[in-house]
Amino acid sequence: MKKEIVKILCCPTCKGDLTLEVKKEEKGEIIAGIFTCSHCQCTYPIIDGIPDLLPRET
Repeated sequence: MKKEIVKILCCPTCKGDLTLEVKKEEKGEIIAGIFTCSHCQCTYPIIDGIPDLLPRET
């Protein structure tokens, strides 16, 4: 996933701000990492460059 898109993403569960922890990066794209919501603490993985931003069941 491109780094530029991080600025426009929010938590799908509560709409809070997401922080990004990059685990692997290639050619300016994020290949693996984790988004964490600063409000509800939900986490969303990035696997093979694809963020899994499906809302979590409560």
